[in-house]
Amino acid sequence: MDLIDFIKPELLVVSAVLYFLGIIIKQGTLIKDKYIPLFLGIAGIVLCGLYIISVCPLTGRREIFMAIFSAVTQGILVAGLSTYVNQFIKQMKKSE
Repeated sequence: MDLIDFIKPELLVVSAVLYFLGIIIKQGTLIKDKYIPLFLGIAGIVLCGLYIISVCPLTGRREIFMAIFSAVTQGILVAGLSTYVNQFIKQMKKSE
């Protein structure tokens, strides 16, 4: 099983957004390189949370907790995928 198997298909676009956001942040000086994955993780959780809240009925405590759980897990997974893609591209450019 791959990482991508655990990500909801409709949230894969968030991974692409995080990838490009990481490139933009890397070019700036506001955030140090070592904090970029943490920033992308938080951004992934927020973006996934916004999506999940917009499509799921939050009528009770159980649904709210499930939405929070889904937002956190999906956010971490899409951030991980964007970092994986970034590292894959870097490794493919190396000549060894």
